[in-house]
Amino acid sequence: MKTNLLRAVLLAAVIFTLNSCSSDASEASSVEAKSLVVANYNYSVSEVETMQLINDYRVSIGLNSLEKINYISVESEGHNNYMITNNVVNHNGFVNRSENIIKTLGAKTVSENIAYNYSSPQAALNAWLSSPGHKENIVGNYTHFGISIRENTETGKKYYTNIFAKI
Repeated sequence: MKTNLLRAVLLAAVIFTLNSCSSDASEASSVEAKSLVVANYNYSVSEVETMQLINDYRVSIGLNSLEKINYISVESEGHNNYMITNNVVNHNGFVNRSENIIKTLGAKTVSENIAYNYSSPQAALNAWLSSPGHKENIVGNYTHFGISIRENTETGKKYYTNIFAKI
């Protein structure tokens, strides 16, 4: 009787231990999966130039340059399309965009700059740097970013959405 009870307890302990280990491995895999999110995004010359200008500015004041993440640029593009379709310039839906980036990429913080009707990346950056809130995002404690610049084909005006994230 004691032998059967001992075998049952030992078997239960082994099963519990195996389940605990597999649970930890699943959590580690989900963290790795978050960093491996793949999104395709074709950057325009203006978008690449804007990202380079932002990084050049950050480095010039002693900050790290930011790494681009296509997924964040896709989120930025979605917001530009929303603004063009609805003929508005705003941050509507930012909470949803930031929560999505936090959930999908494991970001700790997210912020966003938008601009409208600037003819060049340098003009948009100058405007952002002249605005305390926008500048705070550019010089913030971030590690990654994404950008989208879209033109309204009816008006010819450009919409900029730039999202920053600390991952």
